[in-house]
Amino acid sequence: MKLRRSFFARSVHDVAPEIVGATLLVDGIGGKIVEVEAYDHEDPAAHSYGGPTARNASMFGPPGHVYVYRSYGVHWCLNFVCETASAVLIRALEPTKGLETMAARRGTAEPRLLAAGPGRLTQALGLTGEHDGLPLDKPPFALYAAGDVEIAVGPRIGLTKAAEVPWRYGEAGSQYLSRPIRPRPRS
Repeated sequence: MKLRRSFFARSVHDVAPEIVGATLLVDGIGGKIVEVEAYDHEDPAAHSYGGPTARNASMFGPPGHVYVYRSYGVHWCLNFVCETASAVLIRALEPTKGLETMAARRGTAEPRLLAAGPGRLTQALGLTGEHDGLPLDKPPFALYAAGDVEIAVGPRIGLTKAAEVPWRYGEAGSQYLSRPIRPRPRS
């Protein structure tokens, strides 16, 4: 079942774990989302925390759109906008469709290295700032609901603010995670 924008019109803390196991395709290329992080409007680590800017404007837009930003001037990061000023960072996916294209974009044929990490993921999917603000339920995106997945929960990665909060969710035992996390059943 395709996910609609209305799926995202609720708390990022409900959406984030439910995205793990969903299938994300960009122009038919992608796979199963295996790792995400939640960022809410009261979170000092969220780009929206200081209010709207030209860079984070998509986070203040309607739910079910993407927020794509450049991280440290090096790579792009993909987020799914939820309730106002909250988003789910897509950290990793298990590549299943378009592996040859992803390998060419990434310069490696090693499946584990194609989309394990936010920068690798966006490079493999061909995402850039041109995609910022686009709706998730229209081309080039296709997003399909998750099946039953055991969820692992842990602290977010690479942060200096609110790094201890357990808002990182992944598929327990997946070899495609950017880094391992401990399992916790989905409730």
